[in-house]
Amino acid sequence: MTAGLQTIGKLTPLTDLLALIEREVQPLAPRVVPLREALHAVLAADVVPRAHPAQALALIDGWALAAETTLDAGTYAGAPLPALPSRVEVGQPLPPGTDSVAPIDTVKVIGDRAEALLPVDPGNGVLPAAADCDASTPLYRAGHSLRNVDLAVLAAAGIVEVTVRMPRLCVAAVRRDTIIDAAARLIAADAAGNGGQTRKADGDLLPALAARDADFIVAIGGTGGGRNDASVRALAQVGRIEVHGIGLTPGESAAFGFVNSRPVLLVPGRLDSALAAWLTIGRRILVRLSGGRPEIAAATASLSRKIVSTIGLAEVVPVRRTGHTAEPLAIKYLPWSTLARADGFILVPAESEGYSVGSEVSLWPWP
Repeated sequence: MTAGLQTIGKLTPLTDLLALIEREVQPLAPRVVPLREALHAVLAADVVPRAHPAQALALIDGWALAAETTLDAGTYAGAPLPALPSRVEVGQPLPPGTDSVAPIDTVKVIGDRAEALLPVDPGNGVLPAAADCDASTPLYRAGHSLRNVDLAVLAAAGIVEVTVRMPRLCVAAVRRDTIIDAAARLIAADAAGNGGQTRKADGDLLPALAARDADFIVAIGGTGGGRNDASVRALAQVGRIEVHGIGLTPGESAAFGFVNSRPVLLVPGRLDSALAAWLTIGRRILVRLSGGRPEIAAATASLSRKIVSTIGLAEVVPVRRTGHTAEPLAIKYLPWSTLARADGFILVPAESEGYSVGSEVSLWPWP
């Protein structure tokens, strides 16, 4: 790098950078957090709650009885029961010797006698022991990202804290600029939705790079060769640059490196470039730190028109999906109106010249 200038000698293929991230970025140490703070966090250990229910419970209000005593019941003739059945409410344990709950109107009680008006199958109206969860089988396994429904299930099972990996992410806007600030907020929100704990920093990048309360730093702006661009030099001053210039469009001037062992991603200050670099690189770093499972495509779709791509550059192509059809919206520069209309994206690999009409492509989640 020429003194005083941020020059890019060559573009590093995106696949090479992702391979570097796989080698060098390791999962964080697990920590225990309250369940209420664990939304989107990635489990670092299996969760095995106690069996629930501990014994069979009534699923409906009705009469607890042995199903075999109702076998002779029919529409025109009831089946006398050997004893008065017990009334049970939803959630109550079944009395000994019973295996089903008959609806209230299917048993007729006259004095000290009762008869079944309809036959009942064994297990009818019953929640068997350990039906909700079995103590011998994990309810969730390590690597699972916790959703709202997971928090509800765990809370119902009596779990109050979980062991997770939740990367602390500092998103730094290197100068006061509405576009850079918008990009920073977008990345912070997407990171939080993918298991990160985010905070935002503004201004001089050096304090953000030196802060010890972050596991991953993303800086927006200052990656090019302009007179006011200095983000890459700042990282080189306190850490090391692994890559400056990536074979990705938009986002060619992005850079990646480390401060000690903490990964640092520097993305351009253009909204579309910052987003493309985050989607393809930042999300991958977050997954590595959290020990999560690799991201999978949200769906597949058939292209409504062709995509012509440049050999040697991976391309982020926003799409709008209608049914099983995906419409490519733009390539190279992605206008704000395109970002607003998109609901997914295609990543065209660097070795591809694009896709023809009707090609089946993988769609990746849009933030």
